Amino acid sequence: MDSVQHSAGQAILISDVIAHPLNQTLPKPTVTSWGTYHKVSMLLVEVRTDAVGVGEVLARFSPKAYAELIETSLKPRLIGQDARNIGALWQSMRRSLSGRAGGMLIEAIAGVDIALWDIMGKAAGMPIAKLLGGIGRETIDVYAAAVNWVDDAEADRELERYIGEGFPRIKVKMANPVKEACRRIERLRKRAGDDIELCVDANWAYDLDQAIEVGRALSANGYFWFEEPLAPENEQGYQELRKRCDVPLAAGESNFTADQTQRLVANRTLSILQPDVARAGGISETRRMADYAALHDVAYAPHIGMSGIICETASAHLAAALPNFRVMECDLSPFKRDLADLAPGCLRQKNGQLDVPTRPGLGIEIDWEAVKRLRIQ
Repeated sequence: MDSVQHSAGQAILISDVIAHPLNQTLPKPTVTSWGTYHKVSMLLVEVRTDAVGVGEVLARFSPKAYAELIETSLKPRLIGQDARNIGALWQSMRRSLSGRAGGMLIEAIAGVDIALWDIMGKAAGMPIAKLLGGIGRETIDVYAAAVNWVDDAEADRELERYIGEGFPRIKVKMANPVKEACRRIERLRKRAGDDIELCVDANWAYDLDQAIEVGRALSANGYFWFEEPLAPENEQGYQELRKRCDVPLAAGESNFTADQTQRLVANRTLSILQPDVARAGGISETRRMADYAALHDVAYAPHIGMSGIICETASAHLAAALPNFRVMECDLSPFKRDLADLAPGCLRQKNGQLDVPTRPGLGIEIDWEAVKRLRIQ
């Protein structure tokens, strides 16, 4: 672990920023309302000082476009700058493109931001969770993701596998048709029993009337949240859905910045906010989102999905530090299994509990040979 501690007044100058576009074949296809995914991509960001920090960009597709954005627009604003000035560097990167904040720019910034926090932790000799000045959790609750939108027999096998792995909380993917979804909701509740907590992720599958019907089935069967039932832009629909079904609503993985969470958090339409640290501007902006949610008694539950070990680990540090943390997503992919010395959370968890890394920074060391193997040329 290349951890170099610095004195309080010593600048930590950025010498290089390297973007690594990576592609993986999933161990088994992920099937959601959007379709079937056999392969997904990501961007690993390497920021060099006298130590190396790493970050991750949620770049499911076209990661080379993100790499070019970092190379041409962000890197020139970073070289020679003091890595300790994370807030100033974030604002400088934000100004590299005009227009409303969001999209590829904020996702690219996320990768750099996570890497800067990794460097800061190494310089201080502290894990990021401690650097954030949090409440000192050493373990966090996690849930298995996910039972796919597949036929009944395969869904049963996936549910039983997660239960056998000791997960007390499990996410289920849901899609159309609505009657089939409601039947699946009831079926899996009966198979899981009352002691297993279940939630549903619809990935924007429904219109408002459909979501109301599915939401009522979820409430009747004791599911603990209904995730992204509607398109993220449909804020009025979320407000109406909140009035017309009892199951708590969860969303936020599609948001890029804190201002995009304000309305549905302030009026408490959402019970759970789910920003993804590899999309939502990194650790800095995700923390702002979660802090804003805490002010309104809304829980924070990190979204991870098919991302990599850097996203998962950064999320674990935030989860350990933030007072309104509820539960973190946990799944397996080559980006989690192959890229670092830390095993994926789903392999380390015991009975739905995951230890928070304790080494400086993120607390992981990247396998650069694996990066070369997965890199898109």
